This record gives sequence, C-alpha cells and structure tokens, in this order.
Amino acid sequence: MFKRFSAVIVIAVLGFNCIMGEFTFAGQLIPDEEINITVYERINPAIVAIEAELIDGVSSGTGCIVSSDGLILTGSHVIDGYQSIEVTTFNGQTYKAQVVSTMGKFRDLALLKISPKRPLQTIKFGDSESLKVGQKVLAIGNPFGFNGTLTQGIISRIDYAKGKIQTDAAINPGCSGGPLLNSSGEVIGINQSIYNPDNNISNIGIGFAIPINDAKKFIQLSKITKK
Repeated sequence: MFKRFSAVIVIAVLGFNCIMGEFTFAGQLIPDEEINITVYERINPAIVAIEAELIDGVSSGTGCIVSSDGLILTGSHVIDGYQSIEVTTFNGQTYKAQVVSTMGKFRDLALLKISPKRPLQTIKFGDSESLKVGQKVLAIGNPFGFNGTLTQGIISRIDYAKGKIQTDAAINPGCSGGPLLNSSGEVIGINQSIYNPDNNISNIGIGFAIPINDAKKFIQLSKITKK
C-alpha cells in the first residue's frame, strides 16, 4: 500500500502526463497541439468577421481574405438582402465593404472588397480534389459573435453529387463563410451550413462546406467578368 502511494507522489512531482501512449512533461505540447496552434496563428490574421445590415436585423458571418488589397471570400447567404456590410479584421480594424460578385444558393459564395490602409495577410488555397474521409480538419469562425474561434474535427463524408464536404468540426451560426482547413493550414472548403432537428440553431456534428476548388473557379470567373 505504501509503495503504490509513493509511486503516485513521484509521478505527480515529476509532472508526467500520459497522452496517446506517450509520456510528456506537464506543460509541454504534443505534436497535434503544435499543429493546431501553428495553423491558427498563421491563418487567423487572414480571417474577418462580417456583419450585414438587413431591413429586419443583422446577419453575421465570417470571411477569408484572398488578396492583400482586400478581396474577401464569404457565403452569399451571409449578405443576402444587405443594406450595408461591415468587415472587421482580426486586429479590430473595421471597414465598409462592397459586393463584387455572388453565386446562387446552391454554391452560396460571394466576394466582397474593402480598402485597407496597408496590405493584408491572405489565406492559402488547398486542393479539395485530394480530400479523404477521416482526414483531420480545422475550422475558424465567429460563432455567436465569439470572433476567431478555432474548432477541429474530421471529414465525415464527401457528397460528390451535391458538391459538399461534410464535417463534424463544430460550425455554428456566425461561422458561415469561414475556412475549413487541413493540417498544413490550407483552405480546403468554405463553411456553409449545419444540419440538426432544432432548425439549425445549434451544432450536433453535421456541418457542410463548399469545396475550395469550386470557390477558386468562382474567384477566377469573377475576375474575368470584372475585366
């Protein structure tokens, strides 16, 4: 009895933690945590909060900066019926935004433009054609106004017919238009919607994102049309 108690004391003093079969000193980060932190710190400066003033209220969402001069990718339903649009960067700078282009509800994408005083940090595009079910993903968004929130999960399913990536990463109201990221910090999808029995009020682990390759085509087409 005494020996077993002593062993517990020694482990407590040394501060060992057994995580995923490995012993680490208390306070140290495991590789998966380091990946999450690196991705977040690299990408969050390229993510914005969006508020669209509507006739009957305010619509809130998230956006991804795709060019340093202020071009922003988001979901079209975030700004649907807007009177004015305000974009807030990660460091609290606020800008009025103009709509550059939008797609229909099925693809649900929009491009906004702001005029920053200095170049902005941008996201890095991935390739949604190479995704695998079970692959780890991260999401950054502004759920219920909590700006810069990071969640993680996996790709639960890929709906090729409807062009949707299904994930169990927590996506809630305010996250629409935000990035779905791989472990390299590349955007592989644009978060769009959730599904559950309470009329999409809260998340139960069934979320959907638009493949980033669709978004890349939309951006390219918008640039060509603008010319």
